[in-house]
Amino acid sequence: MDRLKLKAVLGNHPHVQAVKRGELRSDLFHLDFIEYTPTNTAFKPMVREQAFDVCEMAIVTYLMAKAHGKPLALLPATMLGRFQHSYALYDPARGTLGPSDLEGKRVGIRSFTTTTGAWIRGILANDYGVNLDKIRWITFEDPHVAEYVDTTERAPRDKKILQMLLDGELDAVLGETSDNPKLKPLFPDPAAEAARWYVRRGVVPVNHLVVVTEQLAKSRPDVVTGIYDLLKRNKEQMGPATVPDLVPFGIEANRKPLELIVDYAFQQALIPRRYAVEELFDETTRGLN
Repeated sequence: MDRLKLKAVLGNHPHVQAVKRGELRSDLFHLDFIEYTPTNTAFKPMVREQAFDVCEMAIVTYLMAKAHGKPLALLPATMLGRFQHSYALYDPARGTLGPSDLEGKRVGIRSFTTTTGAWIRGILANDYGVNLDKIRWITFEDPHVAEYVDTTERAPRDKKILQMLLDGELDAVLGETSDNPKLKPLFPDPAAEAARWYVRRGVVPVNHLVVVTEQLAKSRPDVVTGIYDLLKRNKEQMGPATVPDLVPFGIEANRKPLELIVDYAFQQALIPRRYAVEELFDETTRGLN
């Protein structure tokens, strides 16, 4: 029997390399990988057109897509997880700035709906008492989900986010890193802040998971289960998971990060209500662990 050919987009993460090279394969399906650099450029066509059968996707993009009825199904297979505290910068030449000092300031972010942005804003609001509504948000891209009404201020088309920070047109930026020695992290010791946050919350902030089209999930649940199993086998080949595990697989392993990012996304009016974790999955993917 011919294997089902599926168009797929996954980033070049270490724990998917055996699948991407074809060393791990299935008798049911063949994954035809399409490269997108950076991977997040594939999210918009996946949300708006279901352009692929299988696609890596930022979790906040998925939550917003679900809120607007997009025909996608989520797999509890983390492609990217990371602590977020090092992804916020400022220019100390214009005075010292800390996370509690952002009210009334101009803060740049690629898009207001990025997952890294949602995580950091959640940390600012819930751990530092920052009123997010008192920040002047400057953005550079449209949301992946077209139906979301973005009320932020748009940077001029010819402007680059880090250059605006260096030029004093922004006070801080979220979702960016830089090796420019003029710039410093907004959180004074990001690694120590992240460690303390993890002790307090017990959560690894997951950024990207995997989605499939609803059509594939409904017509071939066996294939969807097979995709998950293949990705899980590749992860297990990498040896014991780090502690904490930055790329958790399975609903239970992802439950706490999903609950927290749902909370943050709801607080920030990115989604209309809080979803229970089970609601994020369909009848096929709800049983994956």
